[in-house]
Amino acid sequence: MNNWTGKHVLILGAARQGLSLARWLARHGSHVTLSDSRREEELASAKASLADVNVDWAVGGHPLELLDKTEVLCLSGGVPLTLPIVEEAVKRDIPLSNDSQIFMEVVPCKTIGITGSAGKTTTTTLVGNMAKIARGERAFVGGNIGDPLINYVDNMTAEDIAILELSSFQLDQMTVSPNIAAILNITPNHLDRHGTMAAYTDAKARILDFQSASDTAILGRDDKGAWSLKNRVKGRLLTFSLQELEEGLNGAYLHHDGLLSLRDGFAYVPLILREKVNLRGDYNIANVLAAFAIGHVSGFKLDDMLEAVEEFRGVPHRLEFVRELNGARWYNNSIASAPERTIAVIHAFDEPIVLMLGGRDKNLPWGDLAKLIHERVDHVVVFGEAGEMIQKAIKAVAGESGVDVRRAQTLKEAVLLAAEVASAGDVVLLSPGGTSFDEFKDFAERGEAFRKWVLELS
Repeated sequence: MNNWTGKHVLILGAARQGLSLARWLARHGSHVTLSDSRREEELASAKASLADVNVDWAVGGHPLELLDKTEVLCLSGGVPLTLPIVEEAVKRDIPLSNDSQIFMEVVPCKTIGITGSAGKTTTTTLVGNMAKIARGERAFVGGNIGDPLINYVDNMTAEDIAILELSSFQLDQMTVSPNIAAILNITPNHLDRHGTMAAYTDAKARILDFQSASDTAILGRDDKGAWSLKNRVKGRLLTFSLQELEEGLNGAYLHHDGLLSLRDGFAYVPLILREKVNLRGDYNIANVLAAFAIGHVSGFKLDDMLEAVEEFRGVPHRLEFVRELNGARWYNNSIASAPERTIAVIHAFDEPIVLMLGGRDKNLPWGDLAKLIHERVDHVVVFGEAGEMIQKAIKAVAGESGVDVRRAQTLKEAVLLAAEVASAGDVVLLSPGGTSFDEFKDFAERGEAFRKWVLELS
């Protein structure tokens, strides 16, 4: 839809995405109602931020009668499709949308979309850094991270480039695909939202489904979930891998001599030695390879891509080094809200590990992580709502023998317990495997609290 004048739009959720969308729609002549389950007093700052535009508010819940005049229902990130008002909207054939969908409908420039179960923020940020070196102020980065790009779309031109991180929650409602679409990996995640791996995979695959023959897809070669979607690619296909690529495949890969490399037809381009990448772990090398593949098909110069990679130190809360205390090094990987993500980061270390696990479970399998813990981890501190369940999963693998498991109620208590068992030469790793919503508003708040409490240790 390109003309929103006079449209009656209901937005669920007055957080970052909902507020940005409400402002844009109101400025484009829509009749906007913003509905949030929080109470009036909790929404004071949100209301104040929209005081200069015409927006109606419905607070304290989502009554079904709000749908009576609604022509489009827009969901903020994290709003479940099982919410009664959403289910009722579907019954009434009211279209669902979100800020990223509407942005994609009106954006005038080339778009890059990046999704995956893990690594999408790191990859999106790195591609964004490449684009900013290559294009300066004409590169825009957002979507599921940073400012929603709907805030800037009215100032964009055909010469610009927009890089979006897209979550399965956003893709669920989207019917427009980016010109360059990357799926890094698909591993169990958000099954509390999607129900099955098939439904979750279908949500991710929507980033490909509306491309044309002139568009490009980049799929992770080493990940079964991502690579299984190659038959859904409508245009050009590139890939990335920690292994050398098979004949006929184009993309970025890790050469056996440790040199990140790029192949496109008969052209071979050496990129950078692995040891010069300032990120730990194979999964981060995979993210860098993905960024090179995306940057290449976007037309970025090699020197600009290399400069971005050489300067990149990672993203907060993603294997972020916090401090060394009494010879133990503390790392914040609060972003890990699924066991698969914790498995990947454990493989980034050779040192003895004190692992902090907990938060709220997303109905995901913990068995593989429990097995790896018995192989690689010396001490585990579990905490939060899922603490008891995680402890049982670990014990189920090898009974009462093996790894030392201690249980805390809160993250702060878990930090103190981890400090008690950590020795010189250890890595103390917060990589929870569960979401933050039992104790914090999001993974960033959890990571900031962890950082604060670790820095207070003496």
